[in-house]
Amino acid sequence: MSSQDKAAAQENTGKTADKVFKVIAYAAGILILVALAAVFLFLLFRAWPLIGGDQSANAATVESFTGGKAHNFWQYVGPLVFGTVLVAALALIIAFFIAVGIALFISHYAPKQLAVVLSSVVDLLAAIPSVIYGLWGGLILVPAIGPFWNWVATYLGWIPIFKGPAASPARTVATVAVVLAVMILPIITSVSRDIFQQAPRLQQEAALGLGATKWEMIKLAVIPFGKSGVISASMLGLGRALGETMAVLMILSPGLTYSVRLLQASQSQTIAANIAAQYPEANDLGVSTLIGTGLVLFIITFLVNFIARKITEKASV
Repeated sequence: MSSQDKAAAQENTGKTADKVFKVIAYAAGILILVALAAVFLFLLFRAWPLIGGDQSANAATVESFTGGKAHNFWQYVGPLVFGTVLVAALALIIAFFIAVGIALFISHYAPKQLAVVLSSVVDLLAAIPSVIYGLWGGLILVPAIGPFWNWVATYLGWIPIFKGPAASPARTVATVAVVLAVMILPIITSVSRDIFQQAPRLQQEAALGLGATKWEMIKLAVIPFGKSGVISASMLGLGRALGETMAVLMILSPGLTYSVRLLQASQSQTIAANIAAQYPEANDLGVSTLIGTGLVLFIITFLVNFIARKITEKASV
């Protein structure tokens, strides 16, 4: 076979491989959309008795779940949505700046051997099941953090969110937010660290060569480069906090109010924890009601990720 024939054969093989890879990539992308649509349709189908069924029976089911505090689905799910968003937002606020600081320390300040050890620890923490965090929060953190919340209520109680008296034991939104912050901290840290380590070395050296300090170099060359990635990491952590079940169920004293008093018990509950708590004793219509709240959580999570994608696109421009 001549060299021209060999080149033509290699070119044909390459084109075939490109076509195969293109088909596989398209199939993978379509599979994600199919899975997403399947989950949505499943939730909608199972929640349909709540939407199109006997509304008086639905009202009776809601009243049985809430002890007569709510009389229709929206009165029931509204405080749950509020509690879910409140707990997740607080966890993200607590975890975000700590996670970015740890990521910057690992990527730019820590000695190489220490950075390797810290990276391994962070990755290990990200893999710990949520039930372990729940056990730690319920058995260790709740008794230990009580005196601190009492101090906060005493000296910062003039701020509405810290108004006392602080609950004892501290099975409150504030304690759950701390536990969820610890849970999502490794996720945000791990992704942010990888992004910061990929910052262009040439730009960093140029900033240092122009007389910038290390912090100025990070502020000018590293953080702008990693901004979109850090936002994506934060939304990934927020998504886990929104859907967390076991840790919340094991720690939080549930309530059904629109309250921002973080240090008092029996104020709020999250959708996922409520489903886990109510499901074992629910009848068929009760299951449909709970799945309806799950559908609301699915939509909230989708909207959060959609908004995050838009923010990331703007940040990367």
